Amino acid sequence: MSVRHTIVDSPVGPLTLVGDGTALLGLYFDGHLRTPRLTDLGPRADGGFDAATRQLGEYFAGTRREFDLELAPRGSDFEREVWALLTKIPYGETRTYGQLATELGDPRGAQAVGNANGWNPISIIVPCHRVVGTSGSLTGYAGGLTRKRFLLSLEEPPAAEDGRLF
Repeated sequence: MSVRHTIVDSPVGPLTLVGDGTALLGLYFDGHLRTPRLTDLGPRADGGFDAATRQLGEYFAGTRREFDLELAPRGSDFEREVWALLTKIPYGETRTYGQLATELGDPRGAQAVGNANGWNPISIIVPCHRVVGTSGSLTGYAGGLTRKRFLLSLEEPPAAEDGRLF
């Protein structure tokens, strides 16, 4: 089936979903900082994205922690390896670029992991927002740091009752 796209509203602004009728190929923010590698988004077709739209809605409502969608991100073997690793970062947790590089077998490969992370074509669903700097600081994000902060806050576990002030 041919590539097509739709645009859905979200708490972080319009999201462009790109698919081929079988799998999701891309999810891009309005004003995405890195030009999508998928240059042909195909014609707009609002049908065929029901599962992705529903699951994104559940995620933003706080009732979904994992996505169950067929994904087909386009990239190099290394990029796809990094993106697969991103999907294993649990909801509400973060990892550093160095931790991911070490997990891939190259403790000195943090910069390469960061570059692959930046080219992730399926934002939110492949949770590149869960990757932070060594000190825990928020670093670059194709959707912008405001969106990254929002997504991490959305996933932040609620404070323990005994630790609340009110």
